[in-house]
Amino acid sequence: MQFYNSLSRRKEAFTPIEPGHVRMYTCGPTVYHFAHIGNFRAYTFEDLLRRVLIFNGCRVTQVMNVTDVDDKTIRGAAAAGVPLKTFTAPFVQAFYDDLNALNIQPAERYPAATDHVSEMIALVQRLFDKGLAYQSDDGSVYFSVSKLPGYGKLAHLDRENLRMGARVANDEYEKESYGDFALWKAYEASDGDVVWDSPWGRGRPGWHLECSAMAMTYLGDTFDIHTGGIDNLFPHHENEIAQTEGATGKPFVNLWMHCAHLRVNGEKMSKSLGNFFTLRDLLEKGYTGREIRYVLINGHYRQSLNFTFDALDAARNSLARIDECVDALREHSSKVLNCESSKVPSEAAPDGADAHNFRTLELQNFRTAFTDAVNDDLNIPEAFAALFALVRESNSALHRGELSPEEAAAVLTLFDEMDTVLGVIRFRRDAGDDAIPAEITALVAARTSARAAKNWAESDRLRDELAAKGWEVRDSKEGQKVKAIGNHS
Repeated sequence: MQFYNSLSRRKEAFTPIEPGHVRMYTCGPTVYHFAHIGNFRAYTFEDLLRRVLIFNGCRVTQVMNVTDVDDKTIRGAAAAGVPLKTFTAPFVQAFYDDLNALNIQPAERYPAATDHVSEMIALVQRLFDKGLAYQSDDGSVYFSVSKLPGYGKLAHLDRENLRMGARVANDEYEKESYGDFALWKAYEASDGDVVWDSPWGRGRPGWHLECSAMAMTYLGDTFDIHTGGIDNLFPHHENEIAQTEGATGKPFVNLWMHCAHLRVNGEKMSKSLGNFFTLRDLLEKGYTGREIRYVLINGHYRQSLNFTFDALDAARNSLARIDECVDALREHSSKVLNCESSKVPSEAAPDGADAHNFRTLELQNFRTAFTDAVNDDLNIPEAFAALFALVRESNSALHRGELSPEEAAAVLTLFDEMDTVLGVIRFRRDAGDDAIPAEITALVAARTSARAAKNWAESDRLRDELAAKGWEVRDSKEGQKVKAIGNHS
């Protein structure tokens, strides 16, 4: 495996600190609102990374923070007139629901910032002891950037040509200005009941401090991978490095990975432009989590992704191609294997080679192409290219009658291997979500009766009614077959 390291700005061969065990921290949500699809571009990227590590035989310990105290959550709670926990709770649950809707594997831990304030206070004290923190006149505590050699190494800052601010109190600020950032914020009336006691007076932690403390608590002073969106690189991740390495004197993270922005219809996502969507918005329009996941992962994570409704429609068609191939392979593999009839004549194979051996070699080629793609810095477009090449070859072999049930089962196994990374082939198809509703079953039965009575007009009418309800019916030697095709405006 090799991945692009934002710290070194080059691809590097990846070797975990502990052989076979990868410890990684992935930036999670700030729970002041429902997460939008730009957030989920980052979360699906992190899910792909986790799946590729597991695909390569690694055990993964993933920690994803839940930021439930910062400027935004406090403002939201105050505007709603409710306690902070009451305000954030529904957004936390919605986040977990959205992860499930997108088939994102759960992390081993989801620490909430409000549950780790004591660890944050202890980290600030260590920085005081090292001479890297100081208290301002208003009681807030700041990190002294000028006292840490190497500050700015992740963002590759040109400190001499940037506008230096004396102090930055806000949790988030622009790359064009940097300065001493808040570790501990003195209590203000606008904070309401969001307050903790500390050696420096009552207040609350700064946003940057939270992730350092939680990462160190669960992953140690130095761990393998830290990820997030490119917008987190500075100042957030830069400040995490400063706090942690300033306290420990050790390297914080070996590999930093960041995904590029998501754009909608070629523009930056914005409520004013009407192109701001949460996952719920898209589901309400009739798209599925499976289709949305397909679009979010089908691009290289370091390249900007343009999210469009046309792309969602194309995803629906692409998934239908995969489903049709997989269903045909399943049906074929379930047939009773007749050793004599399933043998393919040698003259049907290229150059007179044994067809079964030829296809076995071909399967290995597909497997190698897929593995090489995902292990090359998560090149998912190339991985999908390998998958669809397998779809084409499988359909062709089935059409020519050159695939035995045993061979069909081998192809299905390879699809399953690919799906452990992609998470779109079996998703929502094998978990009972495709169960046919009673209403649809009744319409299919009525169409069966119409066809038996040779009432072709009624048969066609019922077929059209099924299609309008989002179900496709096909006639075969074994009878009618029906599957969901979705229906959206």
